[in-house]
Amino acid sequence: MAHFKDIINDNKPVLVDFYADWCQPCKMVTPILQNVKMELGDKVKIIKINVDNNPEISAKYGIRSIPTLMLFKNGQLKFNQAGVLPAEKIKRIILANS
Repeated sequence: MAHFKDIINDNKPVLVDFYADWCQPCKMVTPILQNVKMELGDKVKIIKINVDNNPEISAKYGIRSIPTLMLFKNGQLKFNQAGVLPAEKIKRIILANS
């Protein structure tokens, strides 16, 4: 948990994808996030958290549905939404919080 806190305390946006291997919609998010990372490069850090392997982090952040995307900057939650989002919307959210 301390390591996660260190990661989200970055001064650039950190997008966290809460997922599970068995979740079909979660599998749709991966190529979308790859596209976002390719376009935004160093403007964002993207990490994936497997809810089955990290139940304490998932519980702390109230993950009830997957996939869930959360955007942090300087440790503060800037965005939180469950479901599969289009790349353009994700990019707009990240750039608005850069």
